[in-house]
Amino acid sequence: MYQFLVSFTVQPEHRDDFIRAARKTGRDSLANEPGSHRFEVVADEQEADVLYLNEVYEDVDAFNAHAGGPYFTAFFAEVSAYAEGPTWLMRGNLIGDEAAA
Repeated sequence: MYQFLVSFTVQPEHRDDFIRAARKTGRDSLANEPGSHRFEVVADEQEADVLYLNEVYEDVDAFNAHAGGPYFTAFFAEVSAYAEGPTWLMRGNLIGDEAAA
């Protein structure tokens, strides 16, 4: 499994907009992209304006398909007006996973 964690710094007045857009992207991706396995929106416990996306895909090819798809494109078209990021915090393959070979 290919996984990553990214952060975004969101303008305070658009925090709810970002969460709504990210959750919609996650729902659409999980429902329509076969290699998508998990899409979580996580709030930083100390900085209210920092939000994380924790995502899991079958493999890097599934992520690349997601990144080239309509949900990813629509998400960034919206949030780029009020969010800085993504900042890549972690990305890689689960150790022991067949996809890591």
